[in-house]
Amino acid sequence: MRSTTKTRPLVALGLALGLAVGGVAAAGAVATATAATTTVAAVPAVRAVQNFGLSSAQAKNVQNWLKQNWGYGGAIDGQLGPESWKAFQRNLKEFWGYGGAIDGIPGTETVKALQRLLKDGGWGYGGAIDGIAGEGTRAAFRSFADGI
Repeated sequence: MRSTTKTRPLVALGLALGLAVGGVAAAGAVATATAATTTVAAVPAVRAVQNFGLSSAQAKNVQNWLKQNWGYGGAIDGQLGPESWKAFQRNLKEFWGYGGAIDGIPGTETVKALQRLLKDGGWGYGGAIDGIAGEGTRAAFRSFADGI
């Protein structure tokens, strides 16, 4: 008879991980896996930072501007995370037609408002207001970050 002393904690860990990652279906799949499996795949982290092509120094410029003008209270670390984007969304809501929630998520509506700022504010964006942060948006955002 095979010892289950080491395999039970592994199965329990797999069940807990399955529930945390994918709910009941993932936990059921883990429970049916063989006890011989001893490796657990790492769950990729959700990327909370979106610099849209800015260097760390450029992102720090943006964060300093947000701190001075839009209530940003986070670290000046060169990483445009949710708190940076919440402050930016306040600017975009007031001046550039952003109608979404101040949620710190730079989604399509945030990018559209950013494109309006970059186009109408004279930062060199000449593309469509489409919510896609392509190279034109990124280049104009770099100009903005260098010029503020």
